[in-house]
Parts: sequence; structure tokens; C-alpha cells
Amino acid sequence: MGWFWADATPAAPAVSKPLNHPQSGGDAAPPPGCPMHNKKTVDAFASAAPTPAAAPAPAPPASGCPVPHSNPSANAALSSCPVPHGSAPEPTADNQQSFLSKLNPLNYMFHSISQERAPNQTHALPTSRDESSIPKGTGDGNWEYPSPQQMYNALLRKGYTDTDVTAVESMVAVHNFLNEGAWGEIVEWERRFGKGLLRGWEVSKRGEDNADIELRRLEAQEGGREQPTLIRFQGRPKEMTPKAAILQMLGRVYPSKFGTEPPFDRHDWFVSRNVNGQQKEVRYVIDFYSGPPEPTGEPVFYLDVRPAITPTAAVERLMRWGGDVWWKASGSEVREEKKNARS
Repeated sequence: MGWFWADATPAAPAVSKPLNHPQSGGDAAPPPGCPMHNKKTVDAFASAAPTPAAAPAPAPPASGCPVPHSNPSANAALSSCPVPHGSAPEPTADNQQSFLSKLNPLNYMFHSISQERAPNQTHALPTSRDESSIPKGTGDGNWEYPSPQQMYNALLRKGYTDTDVTAVESMVAVHNFLNEGAWGEIVEWERRFGKGLLRGWEVSKRGEDNADIELRRLEAQEGGREQPTLIRFQGRPKEMTPKAAILQMLGRVYPSKFGTEPPFDRHDWFVSRNVNGQQKEVRYVIDFYSGPPEPTGEPVFYLDVRPAITPTAAVERLMRWGGDVWWKASGSEVREEKKNARS
């Protein structure tokens, strides 16, 4: 707050005299009959003169303020009091609970989705939930899929108020089917590279056609397979992956080869990988594509599942793709067939 001082005490206005009023000395008696010196006139002017206002008492200093407010000369260098004396600031969005803090960090969804029937819902939906085959990273069982009623309530909460309630059960079935397929792809990748790059090359060097045979042979020697777990996941439908963006660009240049609709959804799944007894978090990226329906009318979907780009993931991709190309280009596939035919 600024510094303020009281104005000087206002003086009573001087009473003017007529121009033809005779001047008199300080001790001379006024002329007889002069109306300006009549007692009634003097009393009238005296009562009309304003009474000087008393100077306001200085405000008491704020409690605990180190600035001496009663001594302005000591604070001449200050333009305002540096100590805030106002009330506490109103709560704002910065100091209130954020939106993200209300979400479950394992799936970026609300902690609980209602099973109650929505207002104006015209069709009853099941509230039972199916258990997935995807183990939780916490070790306490498998992830559960939402019930059709929960799915419908979640869609309404996100603003999809035009959702056909009679189609929700089919939507849940497709949702669960795609997630199971995505997890199957992740499991196969972890089977190959979960125990290191050297073992991954042992599986990949004989091409994709022989990869499953090599995996079963190695797992028999090792006494079984490691089971990955899903720590958390996140849907990011509005964020296109770099690979999907490149494919869209190539589709404009070579539509006959790369032309396709953009993915209708994207997920990021965070998987726990056991590396020499240490748990390592690996992020997988999943693009969901829809294709032309079957002649019977059944929908067709494609999944592009791969680990997010890191130095290790780049080598894994190169091994898997390069091993298959080398196996076929070097003639190893033909030699293998001839060897099997002779035996």
C-alpha cells in the first residue's frame, strides 16, 4: 500500500469588507452604525465559518510488521510497504486438485466407473465384467475388462452422447478381442527378445517361418518361458505415431501400395520385462487399423504392435526384419528345404 499524509489544517476564510469601508487602525473604534461591526453580523459570520477538522489518528501498525509505519522519515526510500497486509489469496486452479490427480495412474481412467443405469437409457446393459488373460504388474491377478454398462457410462462421460446403446455389447466384445490380440503380439515379442539380444538373434536368424520352432527348442532347454506383465496402459487416440504419419504420407505418394485409412486408435502399453533378475519397463506402441469388411459383413482390423523406439528396440526391430530378409535372400530357405528332403 502507498504512503499518505494528512493535508494542512484549513484556515477560516477571511471576511471581506466593502470597498468604501473606511480603513481604521488596529485599536481605533469602529464607526457608529457600521453593519460590518454589528454584533449580530459578527456572530452570523462566526457561526458560518467551518470548524477546522481534526487530523485523523494514525492507523495502528499491522501486527508483526517490521516496517515502522509511525516514522515516515525513516521509510523515505520505500514507495510502499513491502510486507503484504491483505487477506490470503483466493484459491486458484494451480493450488486446487488437478484433473490428472483424479485419474487412475495405471490406465488414465477414473478410479471407478459407475455401473448405474444412465439417465434416459432405453436399453438395459449387463454389469458383469470379463477377466482378461493379461497379468497385472502388481502380481494380483489379471486385468478385467469393463462391463457394457461401464463402457456406455464412460462414453457418455467423454461426450459421446450419440452412442447407440444397443451396440455397446458388440463394442465391448470387439474391444476385448483386440486387446487380447495386442497382448498376444507383445508376448511373442517378449518371448524372442525378453532375455537379451543374443538370444533374440538365435531365434531371428532363421527367418520368421522358423522362429516358433527355435523358440520352443530354446524354452525347452531353459525350462519354460518368462511371463511378461502389464504395468499400466494409456489410450492416445488423438496422437498419431511417427510410423503411422509416415505411412499416411507415403499413401499420398503411392496410394496403390501404401494407401490406407489412418489408425482409429492408439495405445501405449508399459510392460515389465525380467532382465537378469531385474524388472525393466518396456513401452509398446499399438496402432489400430480397420480394413474392408469380409464378404459376410464381419469387420476386419489390423494391429501394428512394436516396442517404442529406443536404441535397444531399434536393434530388436532390425534383427527381426533383417533376419527374415537375410534368410530368404541368401538362399538359406532353399538349402533348408533340400536338406529336409534328403533326410
